[in-house]
Amino acid sequence: MIHSLQKGEEPAFRNLVLLYQHRVYNTVLGFLQEPADAEDMTQEVFIRIFQKIGTFKGEAALATWIYRIAVTTALDALRKARRQKRGGFLAAFRGRDEPTEPPDFFHPGVAAEQKEDSVLLFKAIRRLPENQQAAFLLQKLEGLSQPEIATVLKTTVSAVESLLVRAKAGLRNQLKDIHSMNQR
Repeated sequence: MIHSLQKGEEPAFRNLVLLYQHRVYNTVLGFLQEPADAEDMTQEVFIRIFQKIGTFKGEAALATWIYRIAVTTALDALRKARRQKRGGFLAAFRGRDEPTEPPDFFHPGVAAEQKEDSVLLFKAIRRLPENQQAAFLLQKLEGLSQPEIATVLKTTVSAVESLLVRAKAGLRNQLKDIHSMNQR
């Protein structure tokens, strides 16, 4: 399949999209927290994959390479939106004014009975540093192992372990603060 992709064969690319579109969508949705933005970003990720497939050397699994592109693309969009704060959350990406905070959203990977709690969780995840967000989302939403996350993030397994520990501690503190504010 990789050879066919690198030769630019359209059926191979269609198969790649069919195999990975849901994973890419779920990954970018975890970062962007807006389904319409995630759909647009998923298309952008596949355009980048198509453009860069010639550079794929097979040093990592194809799925890992695709996750790396998805994470990088989503984080780039978030950085761009922050730099251009003129319209708030992802206005730079979508080209229109939107509220400063992302809307409450429900990720398809969250069980129905946990949806209310997931809104608070995703707001807390949003406040984590980018590398902690990426490690946490890749592990919890995508089910990647620590070695796979290390490859996606171009870091070591011990660095991923540290990122996950810090992410969980940060989330615990934020959620504890939210809970105590709600108790007042």
